[in-house]
Amino acid sequence: MSEEHLDLDGFVAAVTALPEVGETTTWGHRAWAVAGRKFAWVRPLTKADQERFRAADPPVEAPTGPLVALVTEDLGEKAAVLAEERPGFFDIEHFARFAGYLVALDAARADDVRDALTAAWQAKAPARLRP
Repeated sequence: MSEEHLDLDGFVAAVTALPEVGETTTWGHRAWAVAGRKFAWVRPLTKADQERFRAADPPVEAPTGPLVALVTEDLGEKAAVLAEERPGFFDIEHFARFAGYLVALDAARADDVRDALTAAWQAKAPARLRP
């Protein structure tokens, strides 16, 4: 597995290479959808998110660099992805009951990000597009 990391431009290249992906925005940030269904977006940490990292016992350093959110098919898939403890993949309180998680691109391996991105796309793509 490659130790290469994707920057935001590399992530955009990977996401837009997927079939029938269009770019949109969500909360003023770049987002990507297939058949009108959002599956990936830039998701910086809010001040509240950052405070939760500092308030953890012991305190945890908040991820830096570009962050993206990716959806999963359901909460079970989300739990399975996070249980793998891939570098850069994490959850936040705001996503607690949401079928999705965050990825710190600076910390995540490029191959892991590409695999997760494909899975997120498959979670929202119509059946006619999925392999």
